[in-house]
Amino acid sequence: MQTNVVQRLRMRFSKIGPTRFIGHLDLARTLERSLNRARLPMAYTQGFNKRMRLQLATALPLGFTSECELVDLFLQEQIPLAEAKTRLESKLAPGLILQALWEVPLKGEPLQNLLQSATYRVTILDPVERELLAEQVAELLAAASILRERRDKTYDLRPQIISLSLTDDELPTLHMHLWQLPGNTGRPDEVAAALGLDPLATRIHRTELFLAEEKRELV
Repeated sequence: MQTNVVQRLRMRFSKIGPTRFIGHLDLARTLERSLNRARLPMAYTQGFNKRMRLQLATALPLGFTSECELVDLFLQEQIPLAEAKTRLESKLAPGLILQALWEVPLKGEPLQNLLQSATYRVTILDPVERELLAEQVAELLAAASILRERRDKTYDLRPQIISLSLTDDELPTLHMHLWQLPGNTGRPDEVAAALGLDPLATRIHRTELFLAEEKRELV
């Protein structure tokens, strides 16, 4: 950790509405502009091309929404949590909503290393036969392996699924809990495709990111 960093804040935020069409890199840039407007004393990387020091837990694919995104903010001056939250709430871009803010140890693990798993709500927009889909869900969970192709490589989807269920809301909805570990990262659109669904005919919303256990005081 560089010496100009004196405080590390972790922010949970929603990404909804128009930000659904913002990709990962554009999201980082949008956050940087929001943090500039909030006038937080952000630390910057060293070197010719200095960048604001922030660290997103994981990428959210284009078209997905979320209520649980996580980002670490590295500050070069101490600031009270309540003040930081007040500044941020009024300056985040439309579609980004602050949910909580807390302080974490400066020398703690990188946020990406703490990520364990994630839950998703997948709303099915096309008409489906619910009983048939329920049978397909049960078969998927009972399978010893589910071989799929990703980037021209064959992989087994089954170990990436922790749980999967189907509920009747206004529209049929899949609830997924997937591993988010190096070499074992589940994607909800690929689970939908394995069920014979068109991922483009779904709305995918991330509901929770699970980290290795941490202590925190939310504001």
